[in-house]
Amino acid sequence: MATLDQAVARLAPAVGTAGACRAVGQPRASWYRRHRQSPPPPRLSRPAPAPQPRALSAAERAQVLDMLHDEAFCDLAPASVWARLLDEGVYLASVSTMYRLLRERGETGDRRRHALHPARVKPELLATRPNQCWSWDITKLAGPAKWTWFYLYTILDIYGRYAVGWMVAAREAAQLAAETITAQQVEPDQLTIHADRGSSMTSKPVALLLADLGVTRSHSRPKVSNDNPYSESQFKTLKHHPTFPDRFGSIQDARAFCQTFFGWSGYAGDPPSGRWGQRAWGHVVDRRLPWRSCRAWSGLGEVAVVS
Repeated sequence: MATLDQAVARLAPAVGTAGACRAVGQPRASWYRRHRQSPPPPRLSRPAPAPQPRALSAAERAQVLDMLHDEAFCDLAPASVWARLLDEGVYLASVSTMYRLLRERGETGDRRRHALHPARVKPELLATRPNQCWSWDITKLAGPAKWTWFYLYTILDIYGRYAVGWMVAAREAAQLAAETITAQQVEPDQLTIHADRGSSMTSKPVALLLADLGVTRSHSRPKVSNDNPYSESQFKTLKHHPTFPDRFGSIQDARAFCQTFFGWSGYAGDPPSGRWGQRAWGHVVDRRLPWRSCRAWSGLGEVAVVS
């Protein structure tokens, strides 16, 4: 830009300013604006808007707001309030003015009366000792032919994830719960059994059976799939085992596999006693010993097993 201005300044005495600007390809108005010696004309300030002669006064605005806050109109939209007032022969303001006054006060939301419900508390079951809270669920095992299934019932004690009872049946039945509760010698009003909302768990015979045994029922919340996590996790461990077959040839094969699985996973098949926690820790120690021997053989160093 400075080079163009110098060229225009040298050519202007010979051909004039307009000719010099045309020669260098620069707009004449731009050159004059940059080299103007007089101060630029002052910009006129925009006049303040004149007050609306039909605007509501402060008293009238307060009257409209009081009418909108009235008990008879507080649940109605401004258009409904405006229509009802017209039916009564009263006109205070237009619908848009009512909305504008409410908007200034942040009251343009839903004006209807809503019920305020307290926050829902997620139900929890806490087990501080064995035979206090069990988790019960059923899973299907594929049979020898298509559309044939065997049903694996598993009851876990959530205090230590111990399988207090399991059964493989050809059809759904409810005798496992009664047999397991009897074998564990559970006192009435001591145990809570949690299950999902399957037809077997919510059936009337099961409800009457558990009531006779003095057992409290607990079910998952409707449309909530993760309220029975211990049983679902145990079934995933079962079906992701490397030796889990695609199909079982017979119900005896399914029972034999489950017998082996519950022994492999640390869940004994016999009813737990007061020493079941020690037996479970024994499984953990037995699994760590080969790993420690492998590390010592490979030169990675000795590993201490916490006892």
